[in-house]
Order: sequence, then structure tokens, then C-alpha cells
Amino acid sequence: MLKFIPLLIGVLLLTGCSMHQPQEVGLPAELPEQYLEQPSAVNKTASPERWWLSFNDPQLDLLMNELFAENLQLAQAFARLEQSRAVLGSVNSNRYPSLNLEGQAGRSRRPQLSGDFTGDNWQLAASAAFEVDLWNRLKSQRAAAEKDFAAVLEDLNTLYLGLSAQLADLYYQAVALRAQLELTDRTIRSSRETLALVERRYQKGLVQSIDVYQARQSLTGARAIRHLNEANLAVMEHAISVLLGRYPDRDSSGKLALIPSTPEAFPAGLPAELIAKRPDLQAALRRIEAADARIATAITERFPRINLIGSYGRSSQDVSAGLIEGNFWSFLGQLTMPVLDAGRRKAEVERSRAVLEQAVAAYQQQVLVAFREVEDALARNRTTELRIEQLVATESSTAATLRLATNRYRSGLTDYLPVLNAQRTHFEVQSRLLSARQQLLTERISLARALGGNWMPAEIANRLNPEKAENHE
Repeated sequence: MLKFIPLLIGVLLLTGCSMHQPQEVGLPAELPEQYLEQPSAVNKTASPERWWLSFNDPQLDLLMNELFAENLQLAQAFARLEQSRAVLGSVNSNRYPSLNLEGQAGRSRRPQLSGDFTGDNWQLAASAAFEVDLWNRLKSQRAAAEKDFAAVLEDLNTLYLGLSAQLADLYYQAVALRAQLELTDRTIRSSRETLALVERRYQKGLVQSIDVYQARQSLTGARAIRHLNEANLAVMEHAISVLLGRYPDRDSSGKLALIPSTPEAFPAGLPAELIAKRPDLQAALRRIEAADARIATAITERFPRINLIGSYGRSSQDVSAGLIEGNFWSFLGQLTMPVLDAGRRKAEVERSRAVLEQAVAAYQQQVLVAFREVEDALARNRTTELRIEQLVATESSTAATLRLATNRYRSGLTDYLPVLNAQRTHFEVQSRLLSARQQLLTERISLARALGGNWMPAEIANRLNPEKAENHE
């Protein structure tokens, strides 16, 4: 055994300087000092937490609570979290000694010179094994599993953020579609009254039949639009109910048909804060750290392993000369050193390094995408607000045009075509204004999602420890 000591010392000297050093991860470029679409004067304000509360909608708040409790995507994500936790526990157990109890008993008959001999045999022993983590191989495995678990937890945070935005967006799309239905119903009533007026004038010979056909065309067109909006509303309500863990229904999202006032745009804060507030970026960082730890594991696979194996027990054996019974023990130090593997372990190291490079590139790409999403959301919020201002002014003008065209038609100064055009234009502008207001709510939600947040861990803790959460409340 002593002759292997110089060899082991030589391995230590030759490979000690080759152990893996963790890699620092840089950003794809220097962070900007402020966002392009938001003045620096408001960048110092923190981004919103539980952003949906700013809409002051009790129905939406109740739906969010139900979402966090009943959504099946979240149930799957929590199951994945428990799987990752179990893997971490399994990997961590390798760093500690293992202990097993072994026992056997039997009865045998063997021929002897003096005749057949029948005897009983039994053995009971405790065996233990322990790997000396000389090169931190087991420690690196545990580090990789810890980072994997942290990444899965950040994935869960990301899912909370995404589902909350998805629910709010579907909710306000449903509200907007109900408002569109009410607008369409008003238009249908107006078109029906106008048709009755035109038919009376036609019966008196004051107008031609083409006016009647045009009025009917306007009425049937409005009815067709209503059917389309009704179908879209059903789709939104079905999606909300499934998101809440229910079969499709039409009642989960309530009956609100008035688009609420839009809260002020959420402040974006400083660009330097975004990486810490985006759970998807944090998950990518944790996966980089896991890949880095696996490089260290792959490197240590090329070094010797030392295992300590011991056992202690008692045995009994019947032989022709008598009973042999007593305690026994053994202790073994085992050294395993790879010599030839046709380059398999070296290839694994290279593969692990390539995985790390891929993870770093993916993270840097995600950083760029995250900043683009914030800039896009800020731009869309700003321009949608401006578009609403113009549509409000346009709606006022089309209402006046329709009123004037109708009065002139009643007075017999014009035919029905100007009225038809004014009705169609006014309805389209009103519909576009409703869509723009709903779109602004969507852009607020998109901005909240792009900015991330720190509210998700509290929701996760409430679900994992409901009794503690209730006591805290």
C-alpha cells in the first residue's frame, strides 16, 4: 500500500492546479442609464408589487386569489419543485456515510465420511461505506442540484407573474367585449328606428326604395357584428374558467361591461434593477451556475476516488466438528483511479463546457429580450394614450356629423346615403375607441409583466405554508 503514496502525491501535484474555477457571467453589453421611453426623472421610483391592485377591481382581486389557489399549471409547477427538492436530497445524501443491515440464514445437508450432516447457518452484519470527497466531486454535485432547485423555484415565480398577467388581460378583454356588445345593441336599436323612419317616408313616396335597402343593410350589418362579438366573449370567458381550474363556463369572470379608468403607467425604475426583478433572468443565472458546477464534477471524474468500507457482525455455522460462532469485522480502504477510457471523461468535460457556453449565451439573449420587452411596453403605453386622445376627438366629430346628417335627412334636404355613412363611421369610431381603451389596459398589464416584481415568493410561501399565512394575517 505504501508504494502507492508517491503516485498519489504526484497526481495531486500534477492535477491540483487544473481544478475548475467558477466562471464570471457578464452582460451582453453595458447597461443603459435609463430607458429610452421613460424620462430619468421617474426612473427612480420602484416598480409595482401586486400590480393588479392598482386597477381597484374587487372582482379581479377575487379571481387572482382563485387563480393562485386552483390553477393546474401552478399545481404542475409545484410538483416539479418537489421533484427538484427530492433530487437535491438524494444528491446531498451521497456526501454522508451509508449503513446497511445484512442478514442470511439457512439449513443445509452435506455428505461426510461418517455419514450425512445437517446443520444450521446464519449471519447478521452491519455494513457501512463512505466516499472521501477529496476533489469536491460530491460537493460539486450538490451545488449543481441546489442551483437546479433554485432555477425551478424561479421558474415558478415566472409562472406566477405570467399567469397573473394572462388572467388580467383575459378579464379586461371580456369586459371590453361586453362593452362592444352594448354599443352594438345601441347601434341596432338606432338602425331599427332609422329603418322604420325610412320605410314611413318610402310609403309616403318621399324617398326611393334604395334608401330602404341601405337602411336594412345597416341593420343586418350591425346584427352580424354582434354575433361575432358574442362568440369572442364566449371564448374569453371559457379561457378564464379553465385558467381557474374549472370546466368552461360563462360566469367565472363576472358581468362587468364598463371599461374602467386606466391607472397611471407603472414606473419602470432603473435599468440596473430589472435583472433582479425578472425571475426568468434569475432562473437563467441559476442554470448557468448549475452548468458551471457540473464542469467541476466532470473534471473530478478523471481523478482517483477513495472509498472506506467496513462491516461488523456475528455468524453461526454448524460443521461436523461442532458449532462455529462468533463476531467478525472488516475494514477496507479502496482506491479507484481511471487509467484508460478512450477519452470518454475528457469528452464529458468538453461537453459540460459547451453546455455552460450555451447557457451563458441564452442568458445574455434573455437579458436583451427583457429590456426590449420593457421598451416596447413603454412605447405602446405612450402611443396608445395618444391614440385614445385622438379617437375621443374623432368620436365627438362623428357624433356631430351623424346628428347633422340625420336632421338634414328628416328635413328632406339630402338622401339617405350621408346618414348611412355617418352611422357607419360613428359606430366604427366608437368601437375603435373601446378597443383602444381595452388595449391600454393590456399595455399596462404587459408593462407590469415586463418589469417583473418581488411579490411572487410571498404567494408561494402562502401556498406551501397555508397555516402560517393564516396566522400571519
